[in-house]
Amino acid sequence: MAENMEATAPASELADLIQVADAVAREKGIEREEVLEAMEMAIAKAGRSKYGHEFDIHADVNRDTGEIHLERRREVVDEVENEATQMTLEAAKETKADAKVGDFLSDSLPPIDFGRIAAQTAKQVIVQRVREAERARQYKEYKDRVGEIVNGVVKRVEFGNVVVDLGRGEAIIRREELLSRETFRRTDRVRAYIYDVCEETRGPQIFLSRAHPQFMAKLFAQEVPEIYDGIIEIKSVARDPGSRAKIAVLSNDSGIDPVGACVGMRGSRVQAVVSELQGEKIDIIPWSPDTATFVVNALAPAEVIKVVIDEATHRIAMVIPDDQLSLAIGRRGQNVRLASILTSWDIDILTEEEESERRQEEFHTLSQMFIEALNIDEVIAHLLVTEGFSTVEEVAFVPEENLAGIEGFDESMSEELRGRARDYLNERDEELNKKRDKLGVSDELLEMPHITLEHLVTLGESGIKSLDNLADLASDELREILGVIKLNEDQANETIMAARAHWFDDEPRDESGNQDESSEEGAGAEKSSAEHGQK
Repeated sequence: MAENMEATAPASELADLIQVADAVAREKGIEREEVLEAMEMAIAKAGRSKYGHEFDIHADVNRDTGEIHLERRREVVDEVENEATQMTLEAAKETKADAKVGDFLSDSLPPIDFGRIAAQTAKQVIVQRVREAERARQYKEYKDRVGEIVNGVVKRVEFGNVVVDLGRGEAIIRREELLSRETFRRTDRVRAYIYDVCEETRGPQIFLSRAHPQFMAKLFAQEVPEIYDGIIEIKSVARDPGSRAKIAVLSNDSGIDPVGACVGMRGSRVQAVVSELQGEKIDIIPWSPDTATFVVNALAPAEVIKVVIDEATHRIAMVIPDDQLSLAIGRRGQNVRLASILTSWDIDILTEEEESERRQEEFHTLSQMFIEALNIDEVIAHLLVTEGFSTVEEVAFVPEENLAGIEGFDESMSEELRGRARDYLNERDEELNKKRDKLGVSDELLEMPHITLEHLVTLGESGIKSLDNLADLASDELREILGVIKLNEDQANETIMAARAHWFDDEPRDESGNQDESSEEGAGAEKSSAEHGQK
């Protein structure tokens, strides 16, 4: 290889190199420097094809003149292992007196004449690098635009999926993200919501949706200035895309009606959104911090007579007049389903007759439970249920004056009932403990938050006998196993996280899940984890 020769080639050898770089940068929307770097890599690769792939060859393109400088680099080392890319310190000092180990010395190479194969190779490298730069630019531009509405032109339709040209990128609307019975053809204009941007090997994937609940919310923000300015808030949205939707709004200004502002003069604002959503019917609901009021509003246009909220199971029962039942449920359950999604509550719809029968059945069930557990007559049991008592625990631990205050009760009767309730609970716990021991359920499970003896027996009968068994469950699996004595979702999550705390301990456990008694430190850590979970 010739060394220390003039190594610059005029820009004419690569047909107006700088102009080409500028043109590509403008067309692809990427930085000019990235295009020039791609060209340098391509020229270097062509140089290796001519002088040998074993050499470390670099190319430099002058940013002003377009002249090309080609050079070979070698590293200064103590012991040469590869003569093509390394040289000894003695040899390096012949060229550079102050050279030291670790330096890189360059030898200029003569300009190369691009043959057909070398030019093709260079072109492939440039195209690949420009494509990678274009993908990086596209991902960087759109990754922070998730949650925005964009406009584009349909480029093509593939198996029901719509490919959209956004001008500076290409996106896709999957078939399931389109409105029902909605079709697009090539060159149609389309407006959609960016719900995800992923970086994949073939480039960034921009996913659009017209069925996403937030698409409707963003459309309202565009049509209603008060929403854009933050005077009106969209608290929640529920959609059955292409058919019906509900949107809950709240005004931060007492002088502005949130529903009226969203509807607009003669319905102009809401109609603009409806038109974009292909005629989708929209119910605009006033949001309320009061759960009962909000759920009643969400169930509109049906009227509600009575609301019964069960905080423990996060369910709410709505009593509806008989002639309003079909209106409350809606076609194929649509109205109640959307109301449930909007409020995040499970909603049960009952007619007055059904609610009366349900109340009577519940009254009879609770009364019978008190009769059997406390060995009392029907009249006293009915009085307890009427006063709101629903468990034996409430009777056992309620302040004595609360029981004595019931009409017909005195202090001696109240004390007697509390005593019987506690005796029943002790006998029940003793029986449950025997069952738990027989099933082989670990004592550690009793230390878990929200877990009772009744829970332990049920878990043991399902094969959940150790901390590891419990920790392996998902919250919905735990709730399903417990059945009628289930926990709510938050309680189930807290229980499982407390059970998993021991996984972070270093000490081993025996097969039953109990920690080795020889490790007081490990036992202490586990106890601390359990106590933390209970808190």
